Amino acid sequence: MVSFTHLLIASSTVLGIFAAPAIDKVERDSAAESLPDFEIGGANLARRQDYTQNYKTGGNVNFQSTNNGYSVTFSGAQDFVVGRGWKTGTSRNITFSGTTTASSGTVLLSVYGWSTNPLVEYYIQEYSNSNGAAQGTKIGTLESDGSTYDIWKHQQVNQPSISGTTTFWQYISVRQQKRTTGGTITTANHFAAWAKQGMKLGAMNYQVLATEGWGSAGGKSNNVISSS
Repeated sequence: MVSFTHLLIASSTVLGIFAAPAIDKVERDSAAESLPDFEIGGANLARRQDYTQNYKTGGNVNFQSTNNGYSVTFSGAQDFVVGRGWKTGTSRNITFSGTTTASSGTVLLSVYGWSTNPLVEYYIQEYSNSNGAAQGTKIGTLESDGSTYDIWKHQQVNQPSISGTTTFWQYISVRQQKRTTGGTITTANHFAAWAKQGMKLGAMNYQVLATEGWGSAGGKSNNVISSS
């Protein structure tokens, strides 16, 4: 998750590109299927992730999980990813409301997730105060949810992932008309557009709405999340 920097796990502010962050599983009421049941951040924020990297973010990042979303404020943050979502991704419509603002560094708000077989890290970027996740080769565009999105494909070589340090692809959709106050993300449109370009996903792992920042990032993000 990440200028992207050079080492991330999705991003290592100085090292990589996006960073696959530390993962904390939070069980929710199974009857409330629309509520997020998974979060990244919290107590393990400074650890970044559990598998092959012990990267520790600098600066101040204050993350709070709420009943139906999350909030985070940050200043001087070198690299972080926080959010709420689902332990298993799918072609769900994700609706969020709230605000994301940035006063410094690079900050983005995205649907973020992984698949295996093939191993893919993906972003549907809704907001960034810079180019954010845009990286690699621009493959094309798609129209969805009132905006044009640019489609990017980028290969990570020998980088940390949910399957250990290895080589994998990143699929990235970047919204041209940036959102700062919410809306609905039709993930199926992105998955279909990627597939038409030969960018196919495998078995879904986790899927979250995430706020990410690096480069002495300052700002805040507050989001209420639901799905259909």
